[in-house]
Amino acid sequence: MKIHHLNCGSMREIDPADAADHRLEPARALNHCLLVETDDAGLVLVESGFGTPDVDRPEETLGRTFLDRTQALLDPEETAVRQIRRLGHSPDDVRHIVLTHLDLDHSGGLPDFPHATVHLHDAEYRAAMAATSAHPEHTLRYRPAHWAHRPHWRTYESRKGESWFGFDALELDGLPPEILLIPLAGHTEGHCAVAVRDGDRWLLHAGDAFYHHGQVEPDDRWSMPLWEALEEITEIDRPLRAANQARLRELLRDHGDEVEVFSAHDPWAFARLAARQ
Repeated sequence: MKIHHLNCGSMREIDPADAADHRLEPARALNHCLLVETDDAGLVLVESGFGTPDVDRPEETLGRTFLDRTQALLDPEETAVRQIRRLGHSPDDVRHIVLTHLDLDHSGGLPDFPHATVHLHDAEYRAAMAATSAHPEHTLRYRPAHWAHRPHWRTYESRKGESWFGFDALELDGLPPEILLIPLAGHTEGHCAVAVRDGDRWLLHAGDAFYHHGQVEPDDRWSMPLWEALEEITEIDRPLRAANQARLRELLRDHGDEVEVFSAHDPWAFARLAARQ
């Protein structure tokens, strides 16, 4: 499989000056998506970032609170559909979209691929479709405009079965076993990571299970307090989120030579991985 790393939505600049001695250059947070070329399943998009409707009608699809919070640039050239065309493909070639969760910055590109099957955890689907929730972020994070076109959903429930480095793994209908859904709830009720085989290693797109790589460094953890404060505002279950971050640190400690773990919005991890393609 050939894998492309796409930035599908730049947002506010993150200044890592408070990140201990880790002297990273300021960079814009982004929406890190993967485009996977498969032999038999067509193109597979992992996450969808911001889409054309977000660029054209941001107040409607994203809302003023999110726009003020993230300072999203909303460049049409960063949408997945534009980038896929530049790679020489048709949007109709995208037959599957795999989502870590349905937050608005992960689902905005869905309307650009109306014929694709959208794979996600059943708990996430049910949470997003609920009219109300006790969580204060519910109406901010889930934006029905992103699925008003009535996509073809395929949902999965957690179950004990196949194990991926000790994590439960869900195989996806119509997709090769080299692409797996890994339940990692906490940020949202049905949040998952997506594992993709890349040659002799695995890539684990951890979505919003963590925000920056300092949080999962096995032996040299460091923090970015302002960014992590946003993480706490949006979480649905803090103990579960913290426990899953600990599991990811263990994964990197024990299998870092076999698995590359990255999150959805970390610009420094994106730059490192995109430079390899």
